[in-house]
Amino acid sequence: MKKETYELFRSASMDEILKVIDTELQRRNESPFWTDKVVPFSRAILSVLTVLRDENRLFTPEGKDADELTPELFFAWSDFVSLKLLYFRAKDVDLDVLGEYLHRYNVNLENENLDFPISNYNLHQGVSNVIKSLL
Repeated sequence: MKKETYELFRSASMDEILKVIDTELQRRNESPFWTDKVVPFSRAILSVLTVLRDENRLFTPEGKDADELTPELFFAWSDFVSLKLLYFRAKDVDLDVLGEYLHRYNVNLENENLDFPISNYNLHQGVSNVIKSLL
C-alpha cells in the first residue's frame, strides 16, 4: 500500500477518496463491469467510516476501537458480511447511503439475522479485490 493511500484515508473527505479511486479506475482501464460497482461500493462504506473517523468513533468489525481510518480498516469493512454488520452497529450516523446500497443487494435491513444470496457476497469479494489493486 502506498504511503499516500494511508494519508488519504487518514484525513481526506469521502469525495476526495472516491475521486482518487475513480481516477485510478479510469487510468487502469478496468472493465465497465467493475467500474460500475467499485465507486458505489466504496461510497457506501465511506459514507459511514469517514463520519466515524471525524467523530473519533471508529471500530473494527470485531468491535475493537480503531484510532484511525486506514486502508486495512476499510478493507476489513469491505467484506459484505462486515458491511451488513456496520449497518446494524453504527450508532448516530446517517445510514441512508449504506442502507440503500445494501438493500439493492437483497440485504434485509429490518432483521440482521436474515441472510442474503451468496452470489452477492462473491461479487463483493471481487469488487474489494479490484479496489485493493487500485490503492
